[in-house]
Amino acid sequence: MHINRRQWLGTTGAGALLASLGQQAWAQAQAPAAIETLNIITGFAAGGTSDAICRRVATKLSGYAKAAVVENRTGAGGQIAINYVKGRPADGATLLQTPTSMLSIYPHIYKKLAYDPVTDLAPVTVGCIFDFGFAVGPAVPASVTTVPEFFAWAKANPTGANFGSPAPGSTPHFIGALLGQHAGVDFKHAGYRGTQPALLDMLGGNVSAVCGPVGDMLQHLPSGKIRILGVSGAKRSRFAPQVPTLVEQGYKDMAHSEWFAFFAPAKTPVETVQRLNSHLRKALATADVVDSLATFGLEAQSSTPAELAALVQSELAKWGPIVKRVGFTAEG
Repeated sequence: MHINRRQWLGTTGAGALLASLGQQAWAQAQAPAAIETLNIITGFAAGGTSDAICRRVATKLSGYAKAAVVENRTGAGGQIAINYVKGRPADGATLLQTPTSMLSIYPHIYKKLAYDPVTDLAPVTVGCIFDFGFAVGPAVPASVTTVPEFFAWAKANPTGANFGSPAPGSTPHFIGALLGQHAGVDFKHAGYRGTQPALLDMLGGNVSAVCGPVGDMLQHLPSGKIRILGVSGAKRSRFAPQVPTLVEQGYKDMAHSEWFAFFAPAKTPVETVQRLNSHLRKALATADVVDSLATFGLEAQSSTPAELAALVQSELAKWGPIVKRVGFTAEG
């Protein structure tokens, strides 16, 4: 049978198209199907920063799950959520989002902790990073504009030598305690259930200062009733660039930031962790997620599972001596 050149080209073109379609179908058949529902667990209430990042990311995970649902399992400073995820099946259907202080500080302050931060969770990716601000309110004279000036005032006015933080045993609690030790001031701490209640008490003149996430303070700055005197990061916060860091003000070992990060239950298959990591990193890189998190003072970031595992280990080692130095323990 004779085939001319035009017929041959048509035949080979069709063959190439069929081959291409076959390869696409094969690739689709090999790709894991999206799971029905991904449950994203946070240990903090709706409306807060932890809840915010969960809900922003959840809208971007359609390639991994047909539905992503955020569950707020609050209580015990985030421990209830971690314990819940620890006991879930390692099937890729449950994801924990938590600040890293629950994994790096709590093991040092609770004698009995129901989870192990290393063996009970599978690191997936960092979600974002944020800094803490040290702010003062109406109880402190307007002439006080720096952290050293605040402590000079506190020495002269010992009844005002106090501060609030989002919770006893939280990172900002320890930052405030360390500042007091640096200054040689008996700096009394008041723990609250979140930063906003502490800020409202400061606005009411019940506490002189608050140490908490910079993002929680931004909404109060326009009134002028709250003044951030210093930020805890290694460099100035892009959300309050006019405020010097604690390091700039002479506190050389006071560079402390915190991360929100995502974890799966321990023993989740490596392939599943990698799929979660890939989808989460894409979600965290989208412009609307980045911009939305910025309104809360959060800088979207991501990492490999190995990088997050190393971060947990380094933070765990870092906070042990600090907790011992401050001398704070909590009832387990």
